[in-house]
Amino acid sequence: MPATHEVTNQVPPLAGHDVADDPALLAGLERAGAGWAAGELHELGRLAGSEQAQEWGRLVNENEPVLRTHDRYGHRIDEVEFHPYWHELMTVAVSHGLHGTPWRDSRVGAHAARAAKFYVWGQVEAGHSCPISMTYAAVPALRANPELAARYEPLLAATEYDFGLREPGTKRGLIAGMSMTEKQGGSDVRANTTTATPSADGSYTLVGHKWFTSAPMSDLFLTLAQAPGGLSCFLLPRVLPDGSRNPIRLQRLKDKLGNRSNASSEIEYDDAVGWLVGEEGRGVRTIIEMVNNTRLDCTLGSASGMRLGAVRAVHHATHRRAFGGALVDQPLMANVLADLVIESEAATTVAMRLAAAGDRRGDAHEQAFRRLGLAVSKYWVCKRAPAHAAEALECFGGNGYVEESGMPRLYREAPLSSIWEGSGNVAALDALRAMGKQPESVAAFFAEVERAAGGDARLDDAVDRIRKELTDTGGIEYRARRLVEAMALVLQGSLLVRHGHPAVADAFCASRFGGDWGIAFGTLPAGVDTGAILERAAVR
Repeated sequence: MPATHEVTNQVPPLAGHDVADDPALLAGLERAGAGWAAGELHELGRLAGSEQAQEWGRLVNENEPVLRTHDRYGHRIDEVEFHPYWHELMTVAVSHGLHGTPWRDSRVGAHAARAAKFYVWGQVEAGHSCPISMTYAAVPALRANPELAARYEPLLAATEYDFGLREPGTKRGLIAGMSMTEKQGGSDVRANTTTATPSADGSYTLVGHKWFTSAPMSDLFLTLAQAPGGLSCFLLPRVLPDGSRNPIRLQRLKDKLGNRSNASSEIEYDDAVGWLVGEEGRGVRTIIEMVNNTRLDCTLGSASGMRLGAVRAVHHATHRRAFGGALVDQPLMANVLADLVIESEAATTVAMRLAAAGDRRGDAHEQAFRRLGLAVSKYWVCKRAPAHAAEALECFGGNGYVEESGMPRLYREAPLSSIWEGSGNVAALDALRAMGKQPESVAAFFAEVERAAGGDARLDDAVDRIRKELTDTGGIEYRARRLVEAMALVLQGSLLVRHGHPAVADAFCASRFGGDWGIAFGTLPAGVDTGAILERAAVR
């Protein structure tokens, strides 16, 4: 059969590179005192950039988890089957300590090192990051019950992935999940109706329905239920100490927009057994530490996705020719790509700064900064991810709309982090709550951004505007999104002015504060050094 045409002008696969070759990420790692982790980070980055790992990510999304409620004989088993490569992804994540390991690592910068690895490995496949993140976040919450923490924390921090439903104490490593939301409440967890009745042996019996429980094959779950003393936090294992199954019934798996490799379920507690974590009636206060740590991972995950989108778009434009030259050399495309890189680097830089604050838990000032800085950054960085993914996809033209490009999966994943652990309004209102209940967080926030004072007049003016806006509390809830957005931008801008590449910092301040910017990406002002900016996302 004669050839009808010769295929030309197609972009080579983006494989065989080091995902950790990311200047903003590496600089943040050094500032956090975690430069000692660079070798392992690059090792993980090379694996993340390999064709093999990319194939793992593709196949686990094309072969989604399957719920098996009963075995062939009719016995209730509540098992979820995964593609074998899911377990490969989990094994790499756990063996590199992306889960609970930093809590038992005394080295300076252990949490920042873990954050950098989470960011790098998440670019392979985002779905399995969910159970990894929840395991990381569960440890400090579990410490509200020292007995349970002593029993399970070493296994939550162990670097062995040991899949399968067995009594937790018999396993080499554990994965933890979280089950909070219910149909009638959603983010309003105080509307939960699940009940917890005390038993004579000190345990509780839980009855209720949870509308959204991610990673239902985890070994342990933190959950909220109404005890006699009010809404309380409980730990439930999937397998009880006597080896029997805890009656946590998996009713169905959710059919989601993205994150499809990860099983998310609707469950029933049918007289399930749990143990109190913290005090009765203080469930939200107990579990909020877990929530704050998963919010950090939402920010990291969004930054990770933006980096992936920016690198892919720059790679495509570098190798694709259009209108007589390389696409990347077309002025308007360079404007779009540079804007994507700027947004990506701003997200990466602020995420790593917040991760570094997590290493300084004995520093009251750092924790006050983290409280407010994390709330505003979670709102803004996660809110930017879907628009960023859409623009990165569009850089490919029609090729980006095809599943084989990988861009549709990135696009479908992008909205998740803005919804998980509190959607946009919840995150914005949480920032207001922090400012109202912890005024020291406001002082710490401004102390952080003012470290860049004098570095850029446009940034200085933006900080002054926010100070003035905070003096007007009338209708502040109505204005919450605008206020929190502005706070997130000045935090990003201050970090870029102090630590970023000069071309990136200047373009960020000119566009985000100087008013010389449109609504869509690719509307940067004239005079931006797009070449220097794009070089920071070029694959070598």
